Amino acid sequence: MDRVKSSMQQVPNPIPKVLSRRAGGANSLEVEKENFERGQAVSINKAINTQEVAVKEKHARTCILGTHHEKGAHTFWLAVNRLPLSSNAVLCWKFCHVFHKLLRDGHPSVIKDSMRHKSDLTDMSRMWGHLSEGYGKLCSIYLKLLITKMEFHIKNPRFPGNLQMSNRQLDEAGENDVNNFFQLTVEMFDYLECELNLFLGVFSSLDMSRSVSVTAAGQCRLAPLIQVILDSSHLYDYTVKLLFKLHSCLPADTLQGHRDRFQEQFKKLKSLFYRSSNLQFFKRLIQIPQLPENPPNFLRASALSEHISPVVVIPAEASSPESEHVVETEDLVDTEVPPLPGPADTKFDDLFGTSAATDPFNFNGQNGMRKDDKDRLIEQLSAEIQALKEELESFRLESGRLCQALRGRVNELEAELAEQTHLKQQALGESEFLRAELDDLRRVKEDTEKEQRSLSEIEKKAQANEQRYTKLKEKYTELVQSHADLLRKNAEVTRQMTVARAAQDEVENVQKEMQERLKAAQESASLQERVQLEKLQALQAEVMSSRTELETLQSTATSSQQSHEQMSTQLTALEAEKAGLMETLSKKEAELASLGVELERVQSSLTNERESGVKVSEALQNQLNEKESREQALESELVSLRWTALRGALEEAEKIIQDSLNQLDDPAHISCTSSADYLVSRCQVALDCVESLQLARDGLVSDNTDVSGLVRAATQFAHLVGDVIVQGSATSHMVPVEQADALADSVKACGAEALALLCQLKQQESMGTADCSRLRVALNTIMALGEKLRPRGLELKQGELGDLVEQEMAATSAAVESAAARIEEMLNKSRAVDTGIKMEVNERILASCTDLMEAIKVLVLSSKDLQRDIVESGRGAASMKEFYVKNSRWTEGLISASKAVGWGATMLVDAADQVVQGKGKFEELMVCSHEIAASTAQLVAASKVKADKGSSNLGRLQQASKGVTQATAGVVASTKSGKSQIEDTDTMDFSTMTLTQIKRQEMDAQVLVLELETRLQKERERLGELRKNHYKLAGVAEGWGGEEEGTG
Repeated sequence: MDRVKSSMQQVPNPIPKVLSRRAGGANSLEVEKENFERGQAVSINKAINTQEVAVKEKHARTCILGTHHEKGAHTFWLAVNRLPLSSNAVLCWKFCHVFHKLLRDGHPSVIKDSMRHKSDLTDMSRMWGHLSEGYGKLCSIYLKLLITKMEFHIKNPRFPGNLQMSNRQLDEAGENDVNNFFQLTVEMFDYLECELNLFLGVFSSLDMSRSVSVTAAGQCRLAPLIQVILDSSHLYDYTVKLLFKLHSCLPADTLQGHRDRFQEQFKKLKSLFYRSSNLQFFKRLIQIPQLPENPPNFLRASALSEHISPVVVIPAEASSPESEHVVETEDLVDTEVPPLPGPADTKFDDLFGTSAATDPFNFNGQNGMRKDDKDRLIEQLSAEIQALKEELESFRLESGRLCQALRGRVNELEAELAEQTHLKQQALGESEFLRAELDDLRRVKEDTEKEQRSLSEIEKKAQANEQRYTKLKEKYTELVQSHADLLRKNAEVTRQMTVARAAQDEVENVQKEMQERLKAAQESASLQERVQLEKLQALQAEVMSSRTELETLQSTATSSQQSHEQMSTQLTALEAEKAGLMETLSKKEAELASLGVELERVQSSLTNERESGVKVSEALQNQLNEKESREQALESELVSLRWTALRGALEEAEKIIQDSLNQLDDPAHISCTSSADYLVSRCQVALDCVESLQLARDGLVSDNTDVSGLVRAATQFAHLVGDVIVQGSATSHMVPVEQADALADSVKACGAEALALLCQLKQQESMGTADCSRLRVALNTIMALGEKLRPRGLELKQGELGDLVEQEMAATSAAVESAAARIEEMLNKSRAVDTGIKMEVNERILASCTDLMEAIKVLVLSSKDLQRDIVESGRGAASMKEFYVKNSRWTEGLISASKAVGWGATMLVDAADQVVQGKGKFEELMVCSHEIAASTAQLVAASKVKADKGSSNLGRLQQASKGVTQATAGVVASTKSGKSQIEDTDTMDFSTMTLTQIKRQEMDAQVLVLELETRLQKERERLGELRKNHYKLAGVAEGWGGEEEGTG
């Protein structure tokens, strides 16, 4: 007892330890779980610490194995939540690295368990994002990447964490839906963008001028990029394959944004891979692939075979399974916690026996029974061996599971290898086929380039000629304008000369008049002078006689004083008279002087006017001479320009015909086909054009001032003859060899004759003798061959066309007459039976139908008259049947239109009968009216195709067509009016209905409206399909698509 007491005193409080050991032994699963959690916590704390060194692989591997053992990440997050990730950036960076490894290589449930902490990771990323440098910024970018990775795997659960998938699995991930592939590509772009941002962030934070990859701090930042490289290589490969798949399903324009984004990411990824491959840190750990020089060309489907998936290789010495297993085992067995109790902990065992962990129910030690040291050592070793066996068994199970997984992976890789081998063989076969196709395409490309060069040369020549023609046309326009200006100036000058001549004549008349007045004045002055001289002489004689008498008187004065006084008085009177005569003479002399001055002034003005008139007449004569010389020069230049323009037009015509002849030897022209009917019609038009060309030639020979007619005729002639050549060659591709050779020879001969005719027209000397008869013979030969090549079945069928037209027109008239009689009968019956509003509605509808039938009668008669005029005008036909046979297509259209009119009249009468009886629908009557309007429009169009525009019967037909349209509108209007009147009489009585009944009927009405709208939409679609099929069947029945009237 003393011994026990002393031992109890030496070991304080021993009972709780024993109880705890008993409890632990009672539940080994809890002990194992506790040991597992303790080991995981130790590994996580060793992997995620504040030291700026890379995470050790063995600690990260222990964490990964722990997730597989636990089948989740619960323990990992319990340990991580205790770490101060928000306070230490290095700690957070290493956490991101370890977490990235768990997401890639851990248990698939790690992603689901980690999504619960997404909000915490987002807040932590936002918090570290406030730092602009160092680990804080890198942690923000890394956390965004991890969040994006988790979201991607949650949205796409088919993708494993390490992103390793086969092509078949990739196709299954998209579920063969182009929309899924489109969205998946966008998500991969976002994922890869986050990877590239982390890449760039790490590189931008390092000083690349120094060997940072060999330092512990540099390796701490670079180590997570190994996971980024592994993810990026897979994302790049899958993005390329998905883009090729999308380009095979969607238009290239729709995927322009995808291509631009891929181009940008390709450049970044290629640059980052290249920079990483040059770092010493990565060279010993991972083999980084090199991307191609240029990105794939998604617009070329065959480029997918050139794509090589980038493969990231991890060397064996860097991550050898054996070395890792040894390290991992050592770490798992000895994680710095001794597996055996130390000397301090074995004190209780020394006193009370073996540890409770070895034998939890052994209480012999407490009873004082002790074992010797050898037995205790044996038990300890046995317990250790048992623990090691259990651990070894767990390792065996884990290794077996891993081996099984690796075998499955090997089988999958072998299957993928076989698939790749098959694809390689298929690709080789396709490459051979594509190589041969490429050679063909190259040859075609060379031929096409030659043709394009020749075509470009021809276009350049054509443009040059067109420019020359435009310049000549502008010059000709300028000459015509200047000629018109000169003509106006000539007329102005002529008018001015006329005015000047009139003024000169007037001046001459005035001059003559002044000269006459001057002569008259001189004569009157001389006469007055003579009269005055005579008077003066008479006075002098009188004076002399007076003097003589005076002397006599003086001699006799003495005899008589009285006689003397009388003589004195007479003398005084004579002197006074003399003085008056002298005054009169002085006045006459002054008047004569003034008349002389006036005469001199008039003579000087006449002289000046004569000189100015001579100058004006000389200037006008010089202008007239210059104008005449300029007109002669312009006339000669205009003549040369006319011939130049004509020669240019004829040369262009030769080029057009020569180009048509060159097409006969073009291999691409072999696929072109045409019909004999179309060839015959083009030959007829070409013959008419030859006549027009000859008339224009004759007009130019008779009047060489107008070349526009010949230019137009030559241009039209070249196009029509070229069309005949091309259509003849195309027709020869559809006939037997002998007939084809004959037709081809005739076409070539026609082209040669046309070129010869144009050569004659280009020369002024040979223009008058140019002969078109040989060209007419060649065209008639082609036309005869075309007539022979026309289908025989049509000839047999066309013999009855003439009679069939008459029969159909007669049947149409009879149908209209019968319809009118039935309407009259229905009207009488309705008046006898119906009363009130119904009789009024029926009378209005039947009256409008009667008016419509009368209008159709007038239309049919007008159509018959117009057809008779068309047939009688002949159009070159000998009889009515031959005319119908020659114009078979027009005849068939006429027959079809007549049938439609008769059928429409019958349907209208039936619909009207049903409506009058109350069994039909008003809508049927309106539809029949519209159908009759369309049929009559077809009949009018078919009748007026070959009618002359000035024909009186054509005017009557058009007037009758307007009458039918108005009558149809009247039928529709009367039908609508009658329908509204009848519907107004059927108004509902809501006075006796309750609120519930009204609500019920409202719901029923809404249901009916929806049903009717759905039915309306379906009926519209059905109507569209019926119209398409009707058009196709009508085309087959009338031969619309049977013969292509063109070269295809």
